[in-house]
Amino acid sequence: MTRPRPRRAAVLAAAIAAALLAASATAATASGSAAGSATGSAAPQPNDSARAAGIRSAGDAWMGWSQDGHGRPAPTPRQASQASSLAAAAQTSGIDVSKWQGNVDWAYYWGQGKRFAYVKATEGTTYQNSYFAQQYNGSYTVGMVRGSYHFALPDNSSGTAQADWFVGHGGGWSGDGKTLPGVLDIEYNPYGATCYGLSQASMRSWIAAFTSRYKARTGRDAVIYSTTSWWTTCTGNTSQFSATNPLWIARYNTSPGTLPAGWAYYTFWQYTDSPLDQDYFNGDLTRLKALALG
Repeated sequence: MTRPRPRRAAVLAAAIAAALLAASATAATASGSAAGSATGSAAPQPNDSARAAGIRSAGDAWMGWSQDGHGRPAPTPRQASQASSLAAAAQTSGIDVSKWQGNVDWAYYWGQGKRFAYVKATEGTTYQNSYFAQQYNGSYTVGMVRGSYHFALPDNSSGTAQADWFVGHGGGWSGDGKTLPGVLDIEYNPYGATCYGLSQASMRSWIAAFTSRYKARTGRDAVIYSTTSWWTTCTGNTSQFSATNPLWIARYNTSPGTLPAGWAYYTFWQYTDSPLDQDYFNGDLTRLKALALG
């Protein structure tokens, strides 16, 4: 089951308009609002670019729904093939899924050579993926190393609160050798201004609150998923987390491209969304299992 959305070019074209609003929205809110404070308002509504991508309500967002704000088109089949062949020899293949994939045929993807999976668990402090149990347990049962991710909404509540929600609803970790550390999915806002109305300093503080709380609860440093363009725009391209938190970079092309400041290498690379999100771990299966063990 695939997501009901158009090709990436159309999605990203709509995202440009949202990105242009970011500076004014940030200036209006940075001086008067605390980072991640709870608003008590109704569930966020998708913006125009998110609706163009098929997001209809809170919780519908998925990892990489809008890759960047520059209108880069989806990779051609040739580009995707090149990315696959360039990375395959030295890296381990996997996928990431959310509610849009429904009940996943894990035996099929195992047969396609996928050896790890990340599953969306939560969003904000209210949403849980209704397919989480089948996806998380099914990938484990077939033999994959698996983990879960949290789609961040920094304007919804604090980083601490969202880390607690994540850990309490599928984002935990165990040292069984088959459970990867959880992921903070921090990217373009599908429900409003690109940077969620936060200044760069406030965004850095929000991320620090999430990652600190996650480590306190699990003993692991969360993986950070983002794009270089969003990270530069919304955090000021900080290197604050590069020494502690593994990087998951999203770029649908033949290489991962320029990484955010401080990270000398990526740990995961999301290289295409066709026919679903596909990823590489930057190492062989032995190294992937070592990451899972901690």
